[in-house]
Amino acid sequence: MAVDYLVIVVYLAGMLAMGWWGMRRAKSKSEFLVAGRRLGPAMYSGTMAAIVLGGASTIGGVGLGYQYGLSGAWMVFTIGLGLLALSVFFSARIARLRVYTVSEMLDLRYGGRAGVISGLVMWAYTLMLAVTSTIAYATIFDVLFDINRTLAIVLGGSIVVAYSTLGGMWSITLTDMVQFVVKTIGVLLLLLPIAVVKAGGFAEMKAQLPTEYFDPLGIGGETIFTYVLIYTFGMLIGQDIWQRVFTARSDRTARWGGTVAGTYCLAYAVAGAVIGTAAKVLYPKLASPDDAFATIVKDELPMGVRGLVLAAALAAVMSTSSGALIACATVANNDIWARLRGIVRPEGEQQDEVKGNRAFILLMGLAVIATAIALNDVVQALTVAYNLLVGGLLVPILGGLLWKRGTAQGALASVAVGGLAVIGLMATYGILANEPVYYGLLASLAAYLVVSLATRPTDAAVLTAWRERLAGRAPAPENASETVSEQVPAAQ
Repeated sequence: MAVDYLVIVVYLAGMLAMGWWGMRRAKSKSEFLVAGRRLGPAMYSGTMAAIVLGGASTIGGVGLGYQYGLSGAWMVFTIGLGLLALSVFFSARIARLRVYTVSEMLDLRYGGRAGVISGLVMWAYTLMLAVTSTIAYATIFDVLFDINRTLAIVLGGSIVVAYSTLGGMWSITLTDMVQFVVKTIGVLLLLLPIAVVKAGGFAEMKAQLPTEYFDPLGIGGETIFTYVLIYTFGMLIGQDIWQRVFTARSDRTARWGGTVAGTYCLAYAVAGAVIGTAAKVLYPKLASPDDAFATIVKDELPMGVRGLVLAAALAAVMSTSSGALIACATVANNDIWARLRGIVRPEGEQQDEVKGNRAFILLMGLAVIATAIALNDVVQALTVAYNLLVGGLLVPILGGLLWKRGTAQGALASVAVGGLAVIGLMATYGILANEPVYYGLLASLAAYLVVSLATRPTDAAVLTAWRERLAGRAPAPENASETVSEQVPAAQ
C-alpha cells in the first residue's frame, strides 16, 4: 500500500497548493465568489461536472448498481438530466443576471422582499449537502489509513476548508479540474473495464445474476419518479449549481459547457451501475451495498492503480464538499448576515468583502465538520437537504422565471408553506418517505398560485428592470475592481 499512500498524499498536497495559488488571484468579491465570471468552456464543463458528481454519485452509485443492477444508474442519471435541462433552458438567463445567490435573483424578480426567508432555506440545504459530503470522508480514509471516523472527517474536512478559505472559487475551480481528470481516469478508464473483466465479462455477469439486474426499470417506477422530482429539479435551483453558472464568461459557455457536463454525468451514471453489477458477481454477500466500491477497489486493483481510484473517490467527495461549502458561506454572508448588518451598521460603512467571505467559509467549514461528526446517516441528511430545497424553493424560483403574474407575497407564502409542510410531513411519514416532497411541493404550488392571484401584480418597474437584466441589457451592481477583472482574458 506504500505506493497507494504516496498517490493520495501527493494528491492532497496538490489540493492545498492550488488553494494557495487561488488566493493570489482572488482579489475582489467577484473573483473570490464566482471566479471573476470568466471561465471558458473547458474549465466550466470540468468544474460543473465535478460538483454534481460527488461521493453519493460515486460510492452511492456503485452501491445502487450492486443492489439493483443497471437500473441503479437512475439516481445519477437524473442528476445529469437536471444539469442538461438547466443548461439548455435556463443557464443563459441565469448567467445574465450577474448576481451571487439564488435569493438575490428572487429579490430582483419580486422587488426585494423574498430574499431573507429563501436565504434561510437555501442555507439549510447547502449546509446539509456539505455535511453529507464530509461524512463520506470517513469511508474513504478508513479504507486508506484505517483511522477512526472522527479523525477521518476532521482530516478530509480540514483540507477542503483550507483550500476553499484561501482562494474561494478560484481555488475550488482549479481543484475541481484536477478532481474531474482524476475521476475520469480512475472510475471510467480504469475501474470500469477492470471490474467488468474481473467479473468475467457481460456474458458471465448475465449468467450469474437474475434477469432483473439488467432491466432498465428494475429499480421501480416510483423510485425513478422520486429521483426526477428531487435530483432533476434540485439541479435547477440549488445555490451550489447556480454559483457555478455565475462563473461562465458568456451565455454560450453556460449553455454548451453545461450540456457537455450533463452528458458526462449520464455516462458516469451508467459506469457506476455497471461497476456495482460486476461487484455483485464478485462479492454476492456484502453486508452493505455501499461497501461495494471500497471492496472491489481494495481487492481487485493492482497497487498504484488502487491509490489512483481511491483518489478518484476522494476527488468526488471533495468537489461536492467544497462547492457546497462556498455556497453555504455565500448564502450565510450575502443573504442573511449582510441584511442583519445593514440594520445594525452605520450606512455607508465599508468592509473588506473578500476578507468577510473568507471568514464565513472558515466559520461554515467548522460548523460542517462539527455537524458531520455528530451525524451518522448520510442518506437521511441528503434527503432532508433536497426535500427542503425542492419543497420550499422550486416553485417560487421557476415561477419567477416563467410566470410574470407571480408576486412577492405568493413567493413568500410558497417558501413558508412548502418548507413547513415538508418538515411536518417528514416528522409524520419519516425522513426517507416519498410523501413529504410530493405533498410539500403541491402545497407550495397551491400557495404560490392562490396568493399571487389574490394580491396586486408585481410593480411594472420591477418587472421591467427584471426583464432588462434577463436580457443582459441592464448593468449589474458590480464594484469597480470587478469591472477591471473582466478585461483579463478568460480562463479556458
